[in-house]
Amino acid sequence: MNAPIVLIVDDEEMMRTALEQWLRLSGFATATAADADEALACIDDIRPHVVLTDVRMPGLSGLDLLRSIAERGLPTEIILITGHGDVPMAVEAMRAGAFDFLQKPYVPDQLVNSITRAAEQARLKRELADLRRRLDGGENELATRLVGASPAMQALRHAVLDLAPIPADIILLGETGTGKEVVARCLHDFSPRAKGPFVAVNCAAIPAELIESELFGHESGSFTGASGQRIGKFEYAHGGTLLLDEIESMPLLAQAKVLRVIQERVVERLGSNKQIPLDLRIIAASKVDLNAESQAGRFRADLYYRLNMATLDLPPLRDRGDDSVILFHHFLAEASRRFGRHAPALHPADINALLAHAWPGNVRELKAAADRFALGLGATGRSIGDILGHKAPASAGISLAERVAAYERHLIEAELDRHDNAIAAAADALQVPRRTLSEKMNRLGVRR
Repeated sequence: MNAPIVLIVDDEEMMRTALEQWLRLSGFATATAADADEALACIDDIRPHVVLTDVRMPGLSGLDLLRSIAERGLPTEIILITGHGDVPMAVEAMRAGAFDFLQKPYVPDQLVNSITRAAEQARLKRELADLRRRLDGGENELATRLVGASPAMQALRHAVLDLAPIPADIILLGETGTGKEVVARCLHDFSPRAKGPFVAVNCAAIPAELIESELFGHESGSFTGASGQRIGKFEYAHGGTLLLDEIESMPLLAQAKVLRVIQERVVERLGSNKQIPLDLRIIAASKVDLNAESQAGRFRADLYYRLNMATLDLPPLRDRGDDSVILFHHFLAEASRRFGRHAPALHPADINALLAHAWPGNVRELKAAADRFALGLGATGRSIGDILGHKAPASAGISLAERVAAYERHLIEAELDRHDNAIAAAADALQVPRRTLSEKMNRLGVRR
């Protein structure tokens, strides 16, 4: 991952140089500007994750720079530094959208920590903004359906676009809930067969005695209970794509007949001798390694070799890094629209819960959690940790002071949310002076 870019804005050259050297040693990429005008002139080219600016400078102040960046809607976080202990100015800066407000002299490690958190917030903002652009019909429609910014998902999207126009049968391998049917649908929709039918068959859900009738169809009277003619899934998918999901569950006898249909591209309904030509693509999906199953004798090796013109491995959610957060925002927005509710905000503890969870049910489990979060069905409110069944933090050795701080942070954030981020109204509701509330917000890391 590229180093986060920090734009340092200060009218004192010595201060700019010192900050630049310290931040580069701390792993950041840097750029500098001598004043706010210079910063605004170069910010579009630099696209910094974080702007670190002095408040008091000739010409435009740091607060003016903050407002200008906010008006442009840039996915950049701003940290203000001042040599004056001006609490009202800090409150004004937070109200205008500053990520943090530090007073000189500051502890260098505290500054690095603040920039690190701000850079991560800016990175997530950029990923979400990019996702929204794509959802609005932007540069890549496929990214609106196979959502994620991880290298694994980027590689999967590239492979889907490469394979979609090629008339090749494909195997999809992935754990339960990784989205095999979604990928199969994308392979169909981005192929020349997009106007044809997409037919999905769950082989595990069909009784063994009925699977041949379901796949190949039957004529009236071909077996007991066959009162009329039935078109099978192979024939119904003519001109399009047939997905055989959980193909590892198909009985071996049926596998032999499926192999013949795939090889010959013709099908005979049960009770008929007429061969019906087929023009379709076959996509087989499995949650187990079909090669290993064929070697163990549980899956026909010849059917595996015939299907395996190309194989796509779908990554589990636990191996996709921050995709869990991006996907959760995506599904939360969908659920909020569907339920007609305002999407609740995620707190840092919620983000940590998403990133720490193992997601055994993968994307399907995450979508269900987003639906519950949108409805407010957590065991003790809207905590994602509660929804996911995480244990209370007490068992993790968290001190009483840390628990009290977390509770204070939750109360302040709740009041700010209830009063549209108006600090004065929140202070009145909490019955504390505004200066006290501002100091607590700064100490507890409360963000609006």
